[in-house]
Amino acid sequence: MKLLIITSISEFEKEIKQMLVKANVKYFSYKEVIGYHNTSDEAIGDNWFATEMNENESMLFYAFVPSENVEMVFNAINEFNGKQETLSKIHVATVNIENSN
Repeated sequence: MKLLIITSISEFEKEIKQMLVKANVKYFSYKEVIGYHNTSDEAIGDNWFATEMNENESMLFYAFVPSENVEMVFNAINEFNGKQETLSKIHVATVNIENSN
């Protein structure tokens, strides 16, 4: 069993739900969150918003997933990200679950 964690901009919510369903993830949770990007290292002229602090409407998905389903989710997200022309991508990570009840 693994804990699957996915973050993205809100615009990708529908696509992530479809990917989870196709990967046979039967139960998952999600929440709207505020994503933060500190651009203080970037020149103001290169920054679209002309500010050092950028906040974006984002999504956080999480689910306890059987190990055999994780690869399907990663493959779907990699395929999706590979087709994106925007800078924003879907981010995914897993955490091993040693014990659960």
